[in-house]
Amino acid sequence: MTGEHRDSVNRRRLLYGGAAAALAGTGAAAWASGAWDAPAAGSGSQDHPGYADVVADFGAKGDGTTDDSAAFQAAYAYAEKRAAGGTGRTVIMVPPGRYRVTRPGALLDADSPSHRVNGLRFVGAGLRISDIVFAPDGTDGPDGGSYLCRNNDTWQNISFEGLRFTSGTPGASFFYSYSTGGAAGYRFSECEWMGEWEYGIALDGSNTNSEMRWEACRVGGAYRKAFLYAGLSLHSTDVEQQDQFLNYWFTDMNVTYEWGNFLEFPYGGSVTCRAGSYIVTGRRPTPHPEYGFESAFFRFPRPAHFDGVQRFHAEDIRFELRDDAVVVIDCAWNRGTVHFNDCDDTAHAYRAFSDGLRAHRYTLAEGGPLVRYDSCQLVGTHQFRTAPGATPPPCVRYDMCRLASHPSGSFLALDAGQDRGFATFVGCLPAT
Repeated sequence: MTGEHRDSVNRRRLLYGGAAAALAGTGAAAWASGAWDAPAAGSGSQDHPGYADVVADFGAKGDGTTDDSAAFQAAYAYAEKRAAGGTGRTVIMVPPGRYRVTRPGALLDADSPSHRVNGLRFVGAGLRISDIVFAPDGTDGPDGGSYLCRNNDTWQNISFEGLRFTSGTPGASFFYSYSTGGAAGYRFSECEWMGEWEYGIALDGSNTNSEMRWEACRVGGAYRKAFLYAGLSLHSTDVEQQDQFLNYWFTDMNVTYEWGNFLEFPYGGSVTCRAGSYIVTGRRPTPHPEYGFESAFFRFPRPAHFDGVQRFHAEDIRFELRDDAVVVIDCAWNRGTVHFNDCDDTAHAYRAFSDGLRAHRYTLAEGGPLVRYDSCQLVGTHQFRTAPGATPPPCVRYDMCRLASHPSGSFLALDAGQDRGFATFVGCLPAT
C-alpha cells in the first residue's frame, strides 16, 4: 500500500471517528481500529476524502466468496458521517468484482428522518463488471422483506451507476423506500438486476417517493411481486396519501426478465417509458394468488386516485409476447390518460396463440380513462371491461395503427352486451 493511500484511509478513520465499531461484524470494527491492510485503489481518487472505495478503504474482497457486508456497511456509515448542512459529500466507489453481501441494509441503511440529506452516489466499474450479490439468511423483515437498501425518509437524490445487483437468496428484495417528504429523486444509470426478487424497489409512506429515473438499465431476473411497486402500505398512516408518489421515467431500457410484474402501482403514477425492448422470457413456476401464472409489464389495479397521477406514456418500445400469460397493460383507472406511441408487440404474431391474446386490458368508467394508440403495431385483441353501472363516453382511439390479428370490427374484446361506441379507429390497417 502506498503511503499516500494509507494517509487517505487514516483521514477517513479520523473523519468517521469510532462510530464504525458500533456496526455489527468484525470488518467495520477492524476498519475503525486501523487493522485493515487494504490493497491500493485503482480509482485514482483515493487522495480525496469525498471518494470512498469499498476495496481500498474498507477491505472488501470482491471474490464472490468472502462476506463483504462489513465493508459496505462501513462505507455507507462513513458517507453518512460526512454529510453536512443537509448535503451529502461522498461518492462510494465499487471496483470490478463480485461482492457477496449477507446483511440487510449493508449498501444503504438510512434511518434518520429528523436529519434529512441530499446527495449520495454509488459508482461501479460498469454493468456486469461490479456485481453485488445479496444473499441474506432469510427473506422476512419489518418492511415486508429483506432489503439490500433501506431509506427511511432520510435521503433524497441518490444515484447508482454501473452496478449489477443479484439476488443470491430467492425472495430477497433490493430497495425499501419510506417517505413522508424526505425520500425522493433516485437515479439508476447502466445498472442491472438479476436473480429472483420479491420486490425490486418498494415504495411506502405518504408523500414524495417521486422523481425517479432509470437510464440504459437492464431489468433481468424474476419478481414475485414487481420490479417497482408503488404503494406498499405497510407503515403508511394514510394509505390514500401514497397517491403523492409520482413521476417515474424509464429510458432506453432492456427489460428482459423471466416472470413477474415490471411496474405495479396500487397508488401513485405519472409514468413514462421511452425506447427499449420489453420481454418476459418465461412464466411463473407456480400460480400467484393475485396474478395466477400471468406476468404484466404495467399493472394499475385501483380505479380511484387523486388527480395528477393517472398518466401513463409508452413510446418507441418493442414488446415480445412469447406466452399467452404475458400482459402488456392491465389498467383499472377510472380517469386519466394512457398513451402508446410507435410501439410494436407483433414479434410473435405468427404463433398459434397470438390471435387469442388479450395483452392490453382496461376497465372503463364514466370518466375514462382516455386511451390512445398512435402508429402502433398490435397483436391479438384488446379487452375493455365496463365498471359496474358505467356507460363509458368516447374515450378510446386507435390512429394509424396496424392490427396484426383482427380487423377493427373484431379487434375489441367486450363484456356481453357492451356497446363499442367508446372506441374510434382512424386510418388503421387491417390484418392481412
